[in-house]
Amino acid sequence: MKKLFVYPYVLWISIFIVAPLILILYYALTTTVDGQVSFTLANFRMFFEGVTPGEPFFSRLYVRVATHSVRMAVVTTLICFLLGYPLAYILASKGFAERSFLIFMFIAPMWMNFLVRTYAWLTILERNGLVNTVLQRLGLPIIDILFTDAAVQLGMVYNFLPFMVLPIYTSLTRMDSAILEAAQDLGASPQTVFLRVVMPLSLPGIVSGITMVFMPAVATFIIPNLLGGRQYFMLGNLIEQQFLNVGNWNFGSVVAVILVIMMFISMAVLSFADKQNKEEEGAAV
Repeated sequence: MKKLFVYPYVLWISIFIVAPLILILYYALTTTVDGQVSFTLANFRMFFEGVTPGEPFFSRLYVRVATHSVRMAVVTTLICFLLGYPLAYILASKGFAERSFLIFMFIAPMWMNFLVRTYAWLTILERNGLVNTVLQRLGLPIIDILFTDAAVQLGMVYNFLPFMVLPIYTSLTRMDSAILEAAQDLGASPQTVFLRVVMPLSLPGIVSGITMVFMPAVATFIIPNLLGGRQYFMLGNLIEQQFLNVGNWNFGSVVAVILVIMMFISMAVLSFADKQNKEEEGAAV
């Protein structure tokens, strides 16, 4: 009887996850010439060779797009961690009433549509926007930040920061306070308690936060489109262009497959790091 409740989920996953992945893989491994479909790796070669054969590997067009996307995602994840961990720590240290109010204020902007939140940064960062108005009032030179890496980075950090804070906050609130008290009773300094107890115990939240920020950051295309301009390219923009503008579903599927592989690799690395940490904790005990 219990198995009957599983079937709807299996059906849902099969239709909306497994089937699309199989379809994308099919397009990535095939090409159509004169109506004839044949299996080939030419689409993958096109991605890694670029449009100008003979160029150094990291100078090739699509490889540059991939490395730039990864770099932007890594920087975004690092900034979100550096901002998010202290914020999550502060939230976890507050009393219930104050903590609930602060969390409400923190997640309230997330109720607004993602596109609207990103559009708002256009008016804030434009030449006559809020940032430059404040700089002018202070007698400082105005800055042209819109349609640059900095604008895209700012938009990504703003949109993805909650996905870093909330998992870490959850790990910190579930931490047994008796462990912290025991460390303090044994003479550990506040810095030692934080580095040797709090950080290791909150590692599952950190791993979840990194995963939840890095994944959408490396695949995003709305934020680069709006804050970077249409000429700004990341992997998500490349997929969008190939499917919607160029109509090359085969090459677009290749980029999607490579993006999925990159995500699986990052998840495997983070999972391995979490597993190693748990083994070290077990050995220490």
